[in-house]
Amino acid sequence: MRVMVIVKATPNSEAGTMPTEEQLTAMGNYNQQLVDAGVMVAGEGLHPSRRGARVRLTESGTSVTDGPFAETKDLIAGFWIWQVDSMEDAIAWARRCPSPMPGEEAELELRPIFEDEDFGEEFTPELREQEARMREKLQQNPPS
Repeated sequence: MRVMVIVKATPNSEAGTMPTEEQLTAMGNYNQQLVDAGVMVAGEGLHPSRRGARVRLTESGTSVTDGPFAETKDLIAGFWIWQVDSMEDAIAWARRCPSPMPGEEAELELRPIFEDEDFGEEFTPELREQEARMREKLQQNPPS
């Protein structure tokens, strides 16, 4: 199963406080363990919300709100995509994570990613084929 691991934002991450060399080393070592174990599919840190935007999609149109966003507890500072055998396996890996935020507690949220079979009959053979073609193209030409 694939799992998205969401690194929740903190006041320091939203302030743009960068990790120390020691923290970068610890996180780099942890990421290497994930890669060596075949768990890590992707992972990135995110800039503070002041550099972002929100696009609201409604029936009447769209609206854009530039960051920063007020509720730090509702924001993310980074993410991983992991390939694991179970949610228990993902939790075990998450428990080993070094604190990613300088001088603060960190919170990780783990969420299973939908797989094709989760969509049932509505995900027709034609839609599955379209999805497979798109994924194949992404593998051949990853975004830069």
